[in-house]
Amino acid sequence: MRLEPIIIVAGDPRSIFFEIFFKTLNKKKYNSPIILICSQKLLYKQLKINKINIELNQIKIADVLKNKFNKRKLNYIDIELKTSLRKKLNLFFIKEYIKNSFDVAFKIIKSGITNKVINGPIDKRVFLEKKYLGVTEYIAKKFNIKKFVMLIYNKNLSVSPITTHLPLKFVTEKITKKLIYDKILMLNDFYKKSLKIIPKIAITGLNPHCETIDKFDEDKKIIARAVKNLKKKGIKISGPYASDTIFLKNNRKNFHIVVGLYHDQVLTPIKTIYEFDAINITIGLPFIRVSPDHGPNLRMIGKNESNHLSLKRCIDFLDEIN
Repeated sequence: MRLEPIIIVAGDPRSIFFEIFFKTLNKKKYNSPIILICSQKLLYKQLKINKINIELNQIKIADVLKNKFNKRKLNYIDIELKTSLRKKLNLFFIKEYIKNSFDVAFKIIKSGITNKVINGPIDKRVFLEKKYLGVTEYIAKKFNIKKFVMLIYNKNLSVSPITTHLPLKFVTEKITKKLIYDKILMLNDFYKKSLKIIPKIAITGLNPHCETIDKFDEDKKIIARAVKNLKKKGIKISGPYASDTIFLKNNRKNFHIVVGLYHDQVLTPIKTIYEFDAINITIGLPFIRVSPDHGPNLRMIGKNESNHLSLKRCIDFLDEIN
């Protein structure tokens, strides 16, 4: 059986990506061929800095479309990374480089050669310039996808926010029974089809302790009613639960997924519990997109102290899934 290659977009050229990437490759050999989309100059520079000896195989998009890549070597597609006259990066060149890298990955995906993509850490402030809420939203827009779900996945416990990279003051107006209903169904479908698991799902309340002094109670009138409708569909879901206690050890062990209403409500506890042992999966795209669950970590560049576990989990996940 031919294994689909894993496409990896290196991401922000100022990030810790190459450090954690080389640490990952040094720990394990993968069955799936890897195709890295990056700057050749940057790749060779980082190989020298990190004292890595690895066999490389430069290819072009046309080679990928003809299945001409090497399983035993690190395949890479060179993306030009422009610099100023003083040989320095500026924000415009960084943004252009990341966009061109994604464009190549998207062209390969649309060809049907593979449906597995990883993107390295990206400084959203530079690349997205407030035009998108996050990289998840950027990719969804490129494929005209309006319904998608962010899943922060760990094999023991995962979390998913109903609203993603949305400022807190806008969250309440976005929460609807339909939004909750649709996203829970997508999560349930992904676990059943891709992971072969019928998930047990908990959902948090919006308000502290699922209580409010306001006349309109979102927890009772929106969340509880959405849960009731989902149960009628056979979904194993319960809640709403108070978000300050659902992550206690004896509570969280009963569920595969804890769904929250906004980003930090569930991402803060999952990162506290598992730190780097989790990955970001976008559900709803016409391919499987995962990324390390952390940013570019500009302050750690060159220190060789960054934790590579999340990137390793990304490659492990796509290497094992068919």
